[in-house]
Amino acid sequence: MAAAGQLVVAGRGSAAVGALGLLLLCVLLHGQAAESAVFTVGDRGGWGMGAGSWSKGKQFKAGDVLVFKYDSSAHNVVAVDAAGYRGCTTPRGAKVYKSGSDRMTLARGTNYFICNSPSHCQAGMKIAVTAA
Repeated sequence: MAAAGQLVVAGRGSAAVGALGLLLLCVLLHGQAAESAVFTVGDRGGWGMGAGSWSKGKQFKAGDVLVFKYDSSAHNVVAVDAAGYRGCTTPRGAKVYKSGSDRMTLARGTNYFICNSPSHCQAGMKIAVTAA
C-alpha cells in the first residue's frame, strides 16, 4: 500500500512540475511581448521615398513591430531577402502588402523591405533593419 501511495505522490509531483514549467513558459513569452516596441517607418512622414535612412541610429530587437503607413494607391511593402533588397526584385511567392497600414514583426538578424511599384525601390524606397 505504501508503494501505491508513493506512486500517487510521484504522479502529483510530475504534474506539478509540468504545470510549473508551463507557467514559466507563459511568463517568459508574455515578458518578451511586453518588451516589444512599435516603430512607425519614416516617423510622421511614413513609408515613402525618403524613408531609406530612417532606421539609421535606431536600435531594434527581434519581436519589435514596424508599422508601414503609406498611400496604398501609390506604394506597397514587400519583405524580401538580401538579394531582393540589393537588386530591387520581388522573390517568387513573396507577399505584397497593400493596405496602407501594414505591421511587420522583426526577426533576429537583418530584415529587408522594399516598395515594388515601378522604379520606387531603385529611387531609394527600401530599408534594411537589423534586430538583435
